[in-house]
Amino acid sequence: MKKNLLSALIFLVLTTTANGQGNSRFVNPFIGTSNFGTTQPGAVVPQGMVSMSPFNTIPHAEHKVHTDGWCSTPYTWDNKWTIGFTQVNLSGVGCPDYGSLLLMPTVGSLEVDFQKYAVPITNQTAQAGYYSCNLADVHCEMTATKRTTLSRYTFTQGQSNILFNIGQGLTTESGCYAKIVSNSEIEGFKIMGDFCYGEPQSVIPIYFVVRTSKPSLKVRYWKKAKVQPGAVKDWSAYSGTYKVYEKFDRPIAGDDIGVAFTFNTSENEKIEVAVGVSFVSIENARENLKAETAPFEKIYADAVASWDKVLSVVDLQGGTEDQKVQFYTALYHNWIHPNVLSDTNGEYPAMGSGRTIKGTGEKLTMFSGWDVYRISPFFSSFFYPARQNAMVKSMMEMYRQNGSLPRFEIGGQEFNVMEGDAALPYLTGCYLLGMTKGVDTEELYQAMLKNALGETYVRGRQDFYDNNYYIPLKKEYDNSVSQALEYYIADWSLAQFALKIGRKDDHEMLMRRAMGYKKYFDPAYALLRPVLENGEFMPDFNPLEGENFAPANGFHEGTSWNYSFAIPYDIKGLIKEFGSERRFVDSLNVCFEKGYFDMGNEPDMGYPFIFNYVKGNEWRTQYWVNECLTKEFGNKPGGLPGNDDAGTMSAWQNFAMMGIYPPCPSKPEYTFSTPVFDKVTINLDPTYYTNKTLTIEAINRSKKNIYIEKIEVGGKRYNSFFISASDLMNAGVVKIYCTDKPRR
Repeated sequence: MKKNLLSALIFLVLTTTANGQGNSRFVNPFIGTSNFGTTQPGAVVPQGMVSMSPFNTIPHAEHKVHTDGWCSTPYTWDNKWTIGFTQVNLSGVGCPDYGSLLLMPTVGSLEVDFQKYAVPITNQTAQAGYYSCNLADVHCEMTATKRTTLSRYTFTQGQSNILFNIGQGLTTESGCYAKIVSNSEIEGFKIMGDFCYGEPQSVIPIYFVVRTSKPSLKVRYWKKAKVQPGAVKDWSAYSGTYKVYEKFDRPIAGDDIGVAFTFNTSENEKIEVAVGVSFVSIENARENLKAETAPFEKIYADAVASWDKVLSVVDLQGGTEDQKVQFYTALYHNWIHPNVLSDTNGEYPAMGSGRTIKGTGEKLTMFSGWDVYRISPFFSSFFYPARQNAMVKSMMEMYRQNGSLPRFEIGGQEFNVMEGDAALPYLTGCYLLGMTKGVDTEELYQAMLKNALGETYVRGRQDFYDNNYYIPLKKEYDNSVSQALEYYIADWSLAQFALKIGRKDDHEMLMRRAMGYKKYFDPAYALLRPVLENGEFMPDFNPLEGENFAPANGFHEGTSWNYSFAIPYDIKGLIKEFGSERRFVDSLNVCFEKGYFDMGNEPDMGYPFIFNYVKGNEWRTQYWVNECLTKEFGNKPGGLPGNDDAGTMSAWQNFAMMGIYPPCPSKPEYTFSTPVFDKVTINLDPTYYTNKTLTIEAINRSKKNIYIEKIEVGGKRYNSFFISASDLMNAGVVKIYCTDKPRR
């Protein structure tokens, strides 16, 4: 009985409530909030500057994931002790930042120490654009616009408080300022940044205005006092503790500060709190709040409608309810980043300098380069080419302002996370897929060429690489091989751009570089192996070194197995290095059979589709894609295989469920696998495509029929497992006939 009741309660929590009949009703924001998916369940609109979500990763005896350890999310489904609701967040990332500006309702006497006012979170519900829960005796609801949040708290009778904790948060930066404007409004800013700890000078100020719907009886600051030395500690009443300022009402600053509104509430009285933010100024935060203010129910309805609009781009038939929830939630995840950086007046912080720029159109931020370049341009070309086009324009603005295309940009700052030169395959993909309208082709090419030639901070000097076409292992646990592989795909991508615009010499130079991967191939292991400066292989090679994110010589976040097949632009050439197709297929299959493949990280996420390159082995792609979808993904909090990485893993899931995948960045081509749904209809953007729709049908699809019998494209038999992007988008209808028998 207890087990059945618990199952029913979990089902109710995970089931989103519908507000209308659009596709947003299928979104489950709790997917990815466990198993290190690091997505957030709270209220957000497509590309919103803000998102409001619970903060429950505080250090606590009952929490396994918390901020005293490696923690890159303010929320995880598995934790319960909560200290408020954040206003700005990053979705699916692997390093801590943002997750700040915490609103917290409390009842009774004022307590400002977060470890003491933390309470269990219960009765959680979420849908696209809305989140609610209970914190002790307070019912909490929240929704959002692009640049503001609106939350509503239902209190009991007696003293009630709304805390705005500025000091606590996920970011590792510190420094805050607050000013009491009136008994219902405060303003200020907080410093965020140092994402992944690599660029401590890259800081991001977030400005805010907070306004309550009811004037408070009192508005008070608090601040954590420093620990006094020696005997002074015994004399000080607040050494190392929180002090509430009962009389002081001028502006305050510090590392750990906050503001408390205190009310006398009646039973079931509702108080709303509106928060406007800006990355430019307090004045702009207030202007954003003014421009986007509306009653709670209207903002809620508009948020849901905005999700219905963007999710209406695709219609599904067949499949289970759970599969539809997974699909639309994955698409939802991809509408969170990149997000808006500019204010309603068009102002935004310039890349690097932070100076205020006033532009036309919305400027976007969050280029999670190493993650998104592999799949995002292709994904965008299906579902939102205009938005992707806008991101290209935003990146070109970054180039003009900072002299370089970014490697990993957040909030107008460069964080140099991971390795490689991700902007090159990303932007080449956008160019070849037709998503660079309004962008000067020559300027775009020159911007990428500067990166490739080592004339920007992204690569810096690369004399050895230029002359030898590889990066040697120079010290223990460097990332020499994975770094080189990232340069190879970047250079190969730019070579395709150069070929397209007639730059023959550049094309040939870049292609010579890209073939350097063969230097690392060790026939004895049939794997890539680090190479020293003298050209010899690194001794004492262990192909499994780097498992479970342990340090590895030559490889970043993985083993040699996770990188050795990651040559997507030259699989045919890689097969020749193996000596035969059979050895290649057997080795790749070992990667799966022995569990070396890691679905939870980007370098090898294309592996299941590589079997399609060897005739007679396409069935293996169909088998392993199905295995990944059924075992690594699901309609549950742990329904992603790891960090969503700004939507990358969700995009993989969407493509795999549709039965197509882009196997090579910057090559406008797709490969087939078995669709999950009977019919997927994508409504194409008429600005970019002639056809109104693309339909992918799975004929005779069932749980057992996971293999492909035959394919028809545009009503005709199709005899390849690869198709160009233009042919696919002009096909009208693709039919994939399914069977339970693999075609060997």
